[in-house]
Amino acid sequence: MAYDSYMADRLRNLLREKSIYFEEKKMMGGLCFMVDEKMCFGLISDKYADTPLLMCRVGPENYERALQKPHCSEMNFTGRAMKGFVFVSAEGLDTEQDLEEWVQFCLDYNPIAKKSKKRK
Repeated sequence: MAYDSYMADRLRNLLREKSIYFEEKKMMGGLCFMVDEKMCFGLISDKYADTPLLMCRVGPENYERALQKPHCSEMNFTGRAMKGFVFVSAEGLDTEQDLEEWVQFCLDYNPIAKKSKKRK
């Protein structure tokens, strides 16, 4: 499994508590949580530390502010940072409050995020 199932359960429970309808899609070697048919956040494993990484879609406007938070880094799959997306390491997700803050950060951006074009 390419993501932490316990962390995935925490994320599912948090969204259910907030009464947010979501879908899950396995992609990018992990699990993406889709809200309103848009990627809101995802979960993968840090291949070096074998710990969970939360992939957060915070948007270009909030990108620099997110990077100032503890345990947050640029999302970098290919050697180039993706503006508007950040990684949060497991240390930044220890408490339910920490996790809820990051999920809410993503949910706040979701209404203005663009949908991906569907492939035919």
